Amino acid sequence: MSVASASIHGLAYYKPRLEATFRLFCFPYAGGSALIYRQWANHLPRQVEVCPVQLPGRGHRLREAPLNRMSPLVEVVAQQIRELSGQPFAFFGHSMGATIAFEIARLLRRERAPQPLHLFVSGRSAPQVPETRTPTYNLPEPELIEDLRRLNGTPSEIFDEPDMLNVMLPLIRTDFEVVQTYAYEDEPALDCPITVYGGLQDQEVKRENLNAWCAQTTAPFRVRLFPGDHFFINANRELLLETLTRDLYEHRLL
Repeated sequence: MSVASASIHGLAYYKPRLEATFRLFCFPYAGGSALIYRQWANHLPRQVEVCPVQLPGRGHRLREAPLNRMSPLVEVVAQQIRELSGQPFAFFGHSMGATIAFEIARLLRRERAPQPLHLFVSGRSAPQVPETRTPTYNLPEPELIEDLRRLNGTPSEIFDEPDMLNVMLPLIRTDFEVVQTYAYEDEPALDCPITVYGGLQDQEVKRENLNAWCAQTTAPFRVRLFPGDHFFINANRELLLETLTRDLYEHRLL
């Protein structure tokens, strides 16, 4: 598959760069899409080719059935990575996207395929930390909507548009099911560096659970905290991208 056709199928808002030396694959949070990363290419160095991954069931992949378990979702997305792994690359994922990125990195290692040079994970507890909260993906609709309001990641105007909300809720349920049924399996730590980003006011992810990602790498590890709640990557996008740029240079990825 060519880069152009891969961008139509697996990626969205993808802008090939002839001068790029490095690809950054970006994975969305639950209920989100590649739209989250639409503007990132405008704020990162020209050497970076931003590759926003579009998951099944959203955007131009709306006709594809969304997947409700982590393993098949990782298999589908990993195929897109394999087709574009001719250049050095890294992963960035927020919340659900962090777990997807982590599991794809492990899958590629098992296959002895090209692997990411760096893993940037954001707004997500380390995968080996047991989930103690009650699942919400199967809540009645009013309770699910209330939970979404509490998380503060859904634009408020969507709650006032019943048609839009009816389209979004099944996808959100499915993504929540992916996250809340995920079962971590022990494997050796990765040998790529891991950088963890977190929100100072994030009530969903404890600081110690961010620190726990250190067990998943034998390489350098760092935690960086930003002002904001669980969705600090939207509220503080400029600061995050400035920090990400510094991290890319510091780790000699550019």
